Amino acid sequence: MQAIMEPIFEIPYLIGVVTLGVLILRAAKGRAQFTLFGIMAVILGCGDAFHLVPRVYALWTDGTANHPVSLGIGTLITSITMTIFYVIFYHVWQLRYGVKNTAVKTAVWVLAVVRIALCILPQNRWTDPDAPLSWGILRNIPFLVLGVIIIVLWFTGAKKNGDKAFRFMWLAVTLSFAFYLPVVLFADAVPALGALMIPKTCAYVWIVWMGYADVKKVTG
Repeated sequence: MQAIMEPIFEIPYLIGVVTLGVLILRAAKGRAQFTLFGIMAVILGCGDAFHLVPRVYALWTDGTANHPVSLGIGTLITSITMTIFYVIFYHVWQLRYGVKNTAVKTAVWVLAVVRIALCILPQNRWTDPDAPLSWGILRNIPFLVLGVIIIVLWFTGAKKNGDKAFRFMWLAVTLSFAFYLPVVLFADAVPALGALMIPKTCAYVWIVWMGYADVKKVTG
């Protein structure tokens, strides 16, 4: 059943997100905010593909347990691209609301660099079926702080500017982390929690869809 249901969700997700990203880029017409949003969406889809495509292949062949290397490397790449996603997301916020805050920008970039540096350290043992949970938690600490910053920025920015199009952007990001963190912390002990990655992914689709709906509204 898993070999059927997961691909039914994951393949349309990858195609859909990348397609929306390309459509946003085409509709942006040189507007920096929307160009960055389109790039962000394409990076999201392409980055997730490094993990999801090997996962679908494993499910359709001899099982995920027999593909620790491809799945581990794919997860590493996805972890890095998700970090880049949020850095770009910050710059979309900056352009949309015309805010320049050196301290916040520095914090975003420092957290991103620390997160990526932690991800690429060999202690993570990405290709090991028994990778240490402690490193899973450690590398996600700066990612969580980065996420909280993004949530606060989008909440306050949309509220202050009366931005109806992106008024729920903060909520989508909040939901993505709310579904992601239990997987990081407890999925090894309770594998069924891995199913939370589905609503987490839906939250990212919501983010991209809000960007697509807005660029279509603005550009006609």
